[in-house]
Amino acid sequence: MNAGYGLAVRWSLTETSPEVAQELREYVVGTSMASFMFLDGLAFKTWRMREGEWFEGTYVFGEEKARDDFQADFAGRAAQSPGSVIIGSAPLSIEAFEVVAVAEGPAQFRRGAGPGTL
Repeated sequence: MNAGYGLAVRWSLTETSPEVAQELREYVVGTSMASFMFLDGLAFKTWRMREGEWFEGTYVFGEEKARDDFQADFAGRAAQSPGSVIIGSAPLSIEAFEVVAVAEGPAQFRRGAGPGTL
């Protein structure tokens, strides 16, 4: 039995302006986080970034059907999603995966506010 059903959505930042990273931070903390807090079936979502390289949304769902339904819906609108609009291109990949386990350490999860905290 696995711990969840994941989905990774990755965009390239290699040809974006330096301001895009800050725009993404502001969008995630100011708008995107709230929009996912009540998504049915979602256990958690993280936003990862390597400035000038890539930006990624990583989702973990409790059930495979919830993940698959979200993936099918998002794939149809990915090129027009807010992340794609900010970045200026569609995601490079939308990839489903198995979450084998999740360990939460003593520091627990932090709610994003800036570089290094998302």
